Parts: sequence; C-alpha cells; structure tokens
Amino acid sequence: MFDIGASELLMIVIVAVVVIGPKDMPRALRTAGRWIGKMRKVSNHFRAGIDAMVREAELEELERKWREQNEAILKAHPQTPTLAEVEAAPAQFGQIAHHETEMEPIASPVTPPVAAPDAPPADEPAAAPSTTALPPP
Repeated sequence: MFDIGASELLMIVIVAVVVIGPKDMPRALRTAGRWIGKMRKVSNHFRAGIDAMVREAELEELERKWREQNEAILKAHPQTPTLAEVEAAPAQFGQIAHHETEMEPIASPVTPPVAAPDAPPADEPAAAPSTTALPPP
C-alpha cells in the first residue's frame, strides 16, 4: 500500500528504537497496534455501509424493472386480476382471506358409476372407512 521496502522498514525501526527507546518500545507498538485496529474497524464499517448502499440501489433498480415488466404483462392480459383486486376479494379469486384461521372441508360429491341400461343393478357401494380411533395396545 505504501510501497515500503526492506531497507526503508529497517531504517524506521532503528529511528523508532533511538527515539522511543528499547524500554518503551513494547508499549509504543501496542499503542500503534490499537490505532491501526481502530482505523481498520472504521474503514471496514465505512466499506460495509457503502456496500449496503450499493446493494440497496441495485435492489431498487431490480424492483423498478420488475414493476415495469409486471405492468407490461398486465397490459397484455387485461382479464387477469390485479394484486389489489385479489387482496380486496380473495374468495372471488379462489383464495382464503388472511384473517380466516379455520379451514372448512371441501365437499366433493361422489357420483356412482352409471350402469348400462340392460346391466343388472349394482350392489350397494362400499362403506366409507371408519374414522374412529383404535384402542391403545
């Protein structure tokens, strides 16, 4: 980053030992390490904020494109109900309203098979399976 070579780094270490002294060098290095750590945290936080803004901008762009495509599809197929219409009358479009908690069973009529005109009458239909619970073993 700063393009410091080995000879330049050696010169900085010698000057630091002479100026700071070997006795106070560990404390000075700890302090320098803390400051470098703080700067890295701030730069990482800043970078994360910039990345979040870029993601939000990309997301807004994708949402805008999605809305445009959705509007084009709705214009091409006008008989299709809009989202507002579906939310306003969910039963009309075969959906269950969000506030309903219990579902009613759907009655499906079972029609007996149609016998041929000269066929003998069919026996009674088979009994429905029992829904009673079995006793515990």
